[in-house]
Amino acid sequence: MVAQGFTVDLTKPLVFQVGHLGEAYEEWVHQPIVSKEGPRFFASDFWESLTRTVWWAIPTIWLPVVCWFVFMSYRIGHSPSELVLMVVGGVVLWTLIEYTLHRFLFHIKTKSYWANTFHYLIHGCHHKHPMDGLRLVFPPAATAILCIPFWNLVRLISTPSTTPAIFAGGLLGYVMYDCTHYYLHHGQPAKDPARGLKRYHLNHHFRIQNKGFGITSPLWDHIFGTLPPAKTNGKRS
Repeated sequence: MVAQGFTVDLTKPLVFQVGHLGEAYEEWVHQPIVSKEGPRFFASDFWESLTRTVWWAIPTIWLPVVCWFVFMSYRIGHSPSELVLMVVGGVVLWTLIEYTLHRFLFHIKTKSYWANTFHYLIHGCHHKHPMDGLRLVFPPAATAILCIPFWNLVRLISTPSTTPAIFAGGLLGYVMYDCTHYYLHHGQPAKDPARGLKRYHLNHHFRIQNKGFGITSPLWDHIFGTLPPAKTNGKRS
Protein backbone atom coordinates (compact mmCIF):
# COMPACT_ATOMS: atom_id res chain seq x y z
CA MET A 1 0.00 0.00 0.00
CA VAL A 2 3.02 2.33 -0.16
CA ALA A 3 3.30 4.73 -3.09
CA GLN A 4 5.62 7.73 -3.38
CA GLY A 5 6.25 7.56 0.33
CA PHE A 6 2.54 7.58 1.24
CA THR A 7 0.83 4.63 2.90
CA VAL A 8 -2.93 4.15 2.64
CA ASP A 9 -4.23 3.05 6.04
CA LEU A 10 -7.19 0.76 5.36
CA THR A 11 -8.30 0.99 9.00
CA LYS A 12 -9.07 4.70 8.60
CA PRO A 13 -11.53 6.55 6.32
CA LEU A 14 -10.17 6.30 2.79
CA VAL A 15 -11.66 9.08 0.70
CA PHE A 16 -9.31 11.84 1.77
CA GLN A 17 -6.29 9.54 1.81
CA VAL A 18 -6.26 8.25 -1.77
CA GLY A 19 -5.52 11.62 -3.34
CA HIS A 20 -2.07 11.59 -1.75
CA LEU A 21 -1.10 8.61 -3.92
CA GLY A 22 -0.55 10.89 -6.90
CA GLU A 23 0.47 9.01 -10.05
CA ALA A 24 0.61 5.76 -8.08
CA TYR A 25 -3.17 5.89 -7.56
CA GLU A 26 -3.87 4.22 -10.93
CA GLU A 27 -1.89 1.11 -10.02
CA TRP A 28 -3.15 1.02 -6.42
CA VAL A 29 -6.84 1.27 -7.27
CA HIS A 30 -6.62 -1.60 -9.76
CA GLN A 31 -5.20 -4.04 -7.21
CA PRO A 32 -8.52 -5.35 -5.85
CA ILE A 33 -9.17 -6.44 -2.28
CA VAL A 34 -11.76 -9.22 -2.44
CA SER A 35 -13.86 -8.93 0.70
CA LYS A 36 -17.58 -8.46 1.32
CA GLU A 37 -16.67 -6.03 4.10
CA GLY A 38 -16.25 -2.60 2.59
CA PRO A 39 -13.95 0.12 3.91
CA ARG A 40 -15.04 3.25 5.70
CA PHE A 41 -15.13 6.32 3.47
CA PHE A 42 -15.76 9.22 5.84
CA ALA A 43 -15.26 9.94 9.52
CA SER A 44 -18.74 11.52 9.61
CA ASP A 45 -21.52 8.96 10.16
CA PHE A 46 -23.90 11.11 8.10
CA TRP A 47 -21.72 11.26 4.99
CA GLU A 48 -20.79 7.62 5.43
CA SER A 49 -24.46 6.62 5.41
CA LEU A 50 -24.96 8.34 2.04
CA THR A 51 -22.37 6.04 0.43
CA ARG A 52 -24.11 2.80 1.39
CA THR A 53 -27.19 1.50 -0.45
CA VAL A 54 -28.90 -1.89 -0.38
CA TRP A 55 -29.57 -3.20 -3.89
CA TRP A 56 -33.33 -3.58 -3.47
CA ALA A 57 -33.71 0.14 -2.77
CA ILE A 58 -33.12 0.80 -6.47
CA PRO A 59 -36.20 -0.97 -7.92
CA THR A 60 -38.27 0.02 -4.89
CA ILE A 61 -37.60 3.73 -5.39
CA TRP A 62 -37.32 4.05 -9.16
CA LEU A 63 -39.81 1.61 -10.70
CA PRO A 64 -42.80 3.67 -9.50
CA VAL A 65 -41.14 6.70 -11.09
CA VAL A 66 -40.77 4.75 -14.35
CA CYS A 67 -44.47 3.89 -14.30
CA TRP A 68 -45.45 7.50 -13.63
CA PHE A 69 -43.50 8.85 -16.61
CA VAL A 70 -44.91 6.17 -18.92
CA PHE A 71 -48.38 7.17 -17.74
CA MET A 72 -47.60 10.80 -18.57
CA SER A 73 -47.03 9.92 -22.23
CA TYR A 74 -50.09 7.65 -22.20
CA ARG A 75 -52.24 10.44 -20.82
CA ILE A 76 -51.09 12.72 -23.64
CA GLY A 77 -52.52 10.24 -26.15
CA HIS A 78 -49.92 7.62 -27.11
CA SER A 79 -51.05 4.03 -27.63
CA PRO A 80 -49.63 1.09 -25.65
CA SER A 81 -47.66 -0.12 -28.70
CA GLU A 82 -46.14 3.34 -29.13
CA LEU A 83 -45.25 3.44 -25.45
CA VAL A 84 -43.48 0.09 -25.72
CA LEU A 85 -41.34 1.40 -28.59
CA MET A 86 -40.48 4.56 -26.64
CA VAL A 87 -39.53 2.63 -23.51
CA VAL A 88 -37.38 0.20 -25.50
CA GLY A 89 -35.71 3.15 -27.20
CA GLY A 90 -34.99 4.65 -23.79
CA VAL A 91 -33.46 1.40 -22.59
CA VAL A 92 -31.19 1.25 -25.65
CA LEU A 93 -30.21 4.89 -25.06
CA TRP A 94 -29.32 4.02 -21.48
CA THR A 95 -27.05 1.16 -22.56
CA LEU A 96 -25.06 3.63 -24.68
CA ILE A 97 -24.84 6.08 -21.77
CA GLU A 98 -23.82 3.23 -19.46
CA TYR A 99 -21.00 2.25 -21.83
CA THR A 100 -19.88 5.84 -22.42
CA LEU A 101 -19.74 6.75 -18.73
CA HIS A 102 -17.95 3.55 -17.82
CA ARG A 103 -15.34 3.85 -20.54
CA PHE A 104 -14.63 7.59 -20.65
CA LEU A 105 -15.41 8.84 -17.13
CA PHE A 106 -15.16 5.91 -14.74
CA HIS A 107 -11.86 4.79 -16.28
CA ILE A 108 -10.25 8.18 -16.72
CA LYS A 109 -6.62 8.26 -15.55
CA THR A 110 -5.95 10.68 -12.70
CA LYS A 111 -2.97 11.79 -10.66
CA SER A 112 -3.81 15.03 -8.83
CA TYR A 113 -5.15 14.96 -5.28
CA TRP A 114 -8.72 16.04 -6.07
CA ALA A 115 -8.96 14.08 -9.33
CA ASN A 116 -7.91 10.90 -7.51
CA THR A 117 -10.41 11.62 -4.74
CA PHE A 118 -13.23 12.23 -7.22
CA HIS A 119 -12.42 9.12 -9.21
CA TYR A 120 -12.27 6.97 -6.09
CA LEU A 121 -15.72 8.18 -5.06
CA ILE A 122 -17.42 7.57 -8.41
CA HIS A 123 -15.78 4.29 -9.44
CA GLY A 124 -12.31 3.63 -8.07
CA CYS A 125 -13.74 2.33 -4.81
CA HIS A 126 -15.61 -0.33 -6.76
CA HIS A 127 -12.46 -1.59 -8.47
CA LYS A 128 -10.54 -1.55 -5.20
CA HIS A 129 -13.30 -3.34 -3.26
CA PRO A 130 -15.37 -5.07 -5.98
CA MET A 131 -17.37 -7.24 -3.57
CA ASP A 132 -18.53 -4.42 -1.28
CA GLY A 133 -22.26 -5.18 -1.46
CA LEU A 134 -23.38 -1.81 -0.12
CA ARG A 135 -21.50 0.19 -2.73
CA LEU A 136 -22.45 -1.72 -5.87
CA VAL A 137 -25.47 0.42 -6.74
CA PHE A 138 -25.77 4.18 -7.09
CA PRO A 139 -27.04 6.04 -4.02
CA PRO A 140 -30.56 7.33 -4.78
CA ALA A 141 -29.59 10.93 -4.02
CA ALA A 142 -26.88 10.83 -6.68
CA THR A 143 -29.25 9.21 -9.18
CA ALA A 144 -31.87 11.91 -8.58
CA ILE A 145 -29.30 14.59 -9.41
CA LEU A 146 -28.17 12.78 -12.57
CA CYS A 147 -31.77 12.45 -13.72
CA ILE A 148 -31.82 16.20 -14.41
CA PRO A 149 -29.24 16.22 -17.24
CA PHE A 150 -30.64 12.93 -18.54
CA TRP A 151 -34.14 14.45 -18.75
CA ASN A 152 -32.72 17.45 -20.60
CA LEU A 153 -30.88 15.16 -23.03
CA VAL A 154 -34.04 13.19 -23.80
CA ARG A 155 -36.03 16.38 -24.21
CA LEU A 156 -33.44 17.63 -26.69
CA ILE A 157 -33.74 14.59 -28.95
CA SER A 158 -37.47 13.87 -28.67
CA THR A 159 -40.87 15.56 -28.75
CA PRO A 160 -42.75 16.89 -25.70
CA SER A 161 -45.20 13.97 -25.77
CA THR A 162 -42.55 11.25 -26.16
CA THR A 163 -40.01 12.66 -23.70
CA PRO A 164 -41.62 11.17 -20.55
CA ALA A 165 -41.83 7.61 -21.93
CA ILE A 166 -38.30 7.67 -23.40
CA PHE A 167 -37.01 9.05 -20.12
CA ALA A 168 -38.87 6.25 -18.33
CA GLY A 169 -37.17 3.72 -20.58
CA GLY A 170 -33.78 5.18 -19.76
CA LEU A 171 -34.57 5.08 -16.06
CA LEU A 172 -35.76 1.48 -16.43
CA GLY A 173 -32.47 0.71 -18.18
CA TYR A 174 -30.63 2.20 -15.22
CA VAL A 175 -32.61 0.02 -12.77
CA MET A 176 -31.79 -3.05 -14.87
CA TYR A 177 -28.14 -1.99 -14.93
CA ASP A 178 -27.79 -1.59 -11.17
CA CYS A 179 -29.66 -4.81 -10.35
CA THR A 180 -27.70 -6.72 -12.99
CA HIS A 181 -24.43 -5.30 -11.71
CA TYR A 182 -25.21 -6.43 -8.16
CA TYR A 183 -26.18 -9.89 -9.37
CA LEU A 184 -23.03 -10.28 -11.45
CA HIS A 185 -20.95 -9.75 -8.32
CA HIS A 186 -23.00 -11.63 -5.74
CA GLY A 187 -25.25 -14.00 -7.68
CA GLN A 188 -24.31 -17.50 -8.78
CA PRO A 189 -25.89 -18.00 -12.22
CA ALA A 190 -25.86 -21.61 -13.37
CA LYS A 191 -26.78 -21.07 -17.02
CA ASP A 192 -26.04 -18.71 -19.88
CA PRO A 193 -26.55 -15.92 -20.73
CA ALA A 194 -26.27 -14.82 -17.09
CA ARG A 195 -23.27 -17.06 -16.41
CA GLY A 196 -21.43 -15.73 -19.47
CA LEU A 197 -22.25 -12.14 -18.53
CA LYS A 198 -20.86 -12.70 -15.03
CA ARG A 199 -17.66 -14.15 -16.47
CA TYR A 200 -17.47 -11.24 -18.91
CA HIS A 201 -17.78 -8.65 -16.14
CA LEU A 202 -15.39 -10.32 -13.71
CA ASN A 203 -12.83 -10.44 -16.52
CA HIS A 204 -13.09 -6.66 -16.57
CA HIS A 205 -12.34 -6.50 -12.86
CA PHE A 206 -9.65 -9.11 -12.46
CA ARG A 207 -7.98 -9.68 -15.84
CA ILE A 208 -8.25 -6.90 -18.43
CA GLN A 209 -9.64 -3.69 -16.98
CA ASN A 210 -9.38 -1.54 -20.11
CA LYS A 211 -11.84 -3.71 -22.04
CA GLY A 212 -15.40 -4.95 -21.52
CA PHE A 213 -17.18 -1.76 -20.43
CA GLY A 214 -20.73 -3.01 -20.93
CA ILE A 215 -22.56 -4.23 -17.82
CA THR A 216 -26.06 -5.17 -18.94
CA SER A 217 -24.83 -6.12 -22.42
CA PRO A 218 -21.60 -6.32 -24.45
CA LEU A 219 -23.42 -4.68 -27.39
CA TRP A 220 -21.42 -1.44 -27.45
CA ASP A 221 -18.16 -3.26 -26.79
CA HIS A 222 -18.85 -5.14 -30.03
CA ILE A 223 -19.65 -1.94 -31.90
CA PHE A 224 -16.71 0.13 -30.63
CA GLY A 225 -14.09 -2.62 -30.57
CA THR A 226 -13.55 -2.87 -26.82
CA LEU A 227 -14.33 -6.55 -26.41
CA PRO A 228 -11.70 -8.38 -24.38
CA PRO A 229 -9.64 -10.91 -26.36
CA ALA A 230 -11.52 -14.14 -26.96
CA LYS A 231 -8.99 -16.18 -24.97
CA THR A 232 -9.30 -13.89 -21.96
CA ASN A 233 -13.07 -13.78 -22.14
CA GLY A 234 -13.24 -17.56 -22.19
CA LYS A 235 -11.32 -18.25 -19.00
CA ARG A 236 -13.07 -19.55 -15.96
CA SER A 237 -13.92 -16.86 -13.40
